[in-house]
Amino acid sequence: MKVVNIHDAKTNLSRLIAAAVAGEPFVIARAGKPLVKVEAIAEAPRAAGRLDILKGAMRVPDDFDRMGGEDIADLFGG
Repeated sequence: MKVVNIHDAKTNLSRLIAAAVAGEPFVIARAGKPLVKVEAIAEAPRAAGRLDILKGAMRVPDDFDRMGGEDIADLFGG
């Protein structure tokens, strides 16, 4: 496993993270002493969206985009 000192980790963090996501975990060390291991999460948890509580609570009709079209056209003289 690759061991990287803190300064190099800060300098190359984006590249190191990309490598970890690709399956190459690494260790960050200070003065040669390992401190932390960085590896990809199997599957990142998904935060609940603000409207997730409404999922399944309502149904949008298939003709939603055309609903009231004739009435709206009449309002604008068409």
